[in-house]
Amino acid sequence: MRREHRPKQLKRFTEAATRFYAHRFLEPHFDSVGDGLRTVNPWLMAVNGGSIHLGRSALLAAMPDRRLMLTTVRNRNGGGQIRIGNFCLLSPGVRIESNQSVTIGDNCMLAANAYIGDSDWHGLYNRLTAFRCTAPVVLGDNVWIGMGAVVTKGVNIGENAIVGAGSIVTKDVAANTVVAGNPAKVVKRLNPRRRFLKRDYLLADAERADAIDQELLDYITAGNSWANWLRTLIYPLRGD
Repeated sequence: MRREHRPKQLKRFTEAATRFYAHRFLEPHFDSVGDGLRTVNPWLMAVNGGSIHLGRSALLAAMPDRRLMLTTVRNRNGGGQIRIGNFCLLSPGVRIESNQSVTIGDNCMLAANAYIGDSDWHGLYNRLTAFRCTAPVVLGDNVWIGMGAVVTKGVNIGENAIVGAGSIVTKDVAANTVVAGNPAKVVKRLNPRRRFLKRDYLLADAERADAIDQELLDYITAGNSWANWLRTLIYPLRGD
């Protein structure tokens, strides 16, 4: 379909059902979840293991062919942990795996199919014993990880940094830099004196965010009717 055909009432009901599912069946898998969680297809998300924390006003999204997965693994020292800050975006296909510690700051954005892991899971020579080659991963505030990028163990990424799509990050990334490639290298430096518009600009004020959502809902469902929606299900036409 080229556009949204559902009537406003049906779309509101669907959104309410999604919020209920996320609250009832997804949130209990986290050790803590901040207020204002928003999800897209929460039934396509997997949160496995303990010590997984999610800040407030997060947006988590998944698609049938790109599940979102957060996983911690137990070990002799207790196990991994994942901490995600406030106002973060995790796109479809994102995977975060921890055997020690993955920390993500506020206002971070992870694009589709990005991967973050704090372990090699096996050594170069001893490939029978897992979980020994680990080191914490830290993403500072307002970091943007591009589509399909990989962040490996022991990496620290400074605030406002951007990792280009498909990059493999094996070393620390300084704040206010753009890196890209395999292995990732600096391709641009950002001006830290310029103002960064971040996700908290829209989401920190809950009433304002709700008003924007309502305006968007009114726009995309304008003129929609039950009869036409049913017609698109039974007899779709070119251009629907």
